[in-house]
Amino acid sequence: MKEFSHYTEDGTPVMVDISDKKATMRTARAAGFVRLQRNTLDLIEKRLLPKGDLFQIAKIAGIMAAKRNAELIPMCHPLAISFIDVAIELDYDGCGVRIRSEIRLEGKTGAEMEALTAVAVAALTVYDMCKAVDKSMVIEDIKLIEKTGG
Repeated sequence: MKEFSHYTEDGTPVMVDISDKKATMRTARAAGFVRLQRNTLDLIEKRLLPKGDLFQIAKIAGIMAAKRNAELIPMCHPLAISFIDVAIELDYDGCGVRIRSEIRLEGKTGAEMEALTAVAVAALTVYDMCKAVDKSMVIEDIKLIEKTGG
């Protein structure tokens, strides 16, 4: 198992040792989409969902998730994040909600898992907030857009 960075010689999972790495500025941006019915978009825009203002709640959920990423993904290192943004916008042409995240930090590893986690949890929050009015939602196309540093 020597060729895999997250395993010891005998195949035991291990967190990668980054002790000798230099800290650098790292950024990551991710995106995702939640497909909805058009009438659900109208309810979101008018802020008439039973659970409240989707924009604020999903944004906060994404930010909180990025900060707790290392608790969710077993081999991720805890990071001192300097900046997190989660943007949520309605897309009437695509009939859904677009979610974008951006993470910045100075550290020895990553930012991409935090950016992806922010989008994924924001999308799950959109789903949760709309499930009472839309049973056909689909979360799709969660992806890393850009990563720098390291």
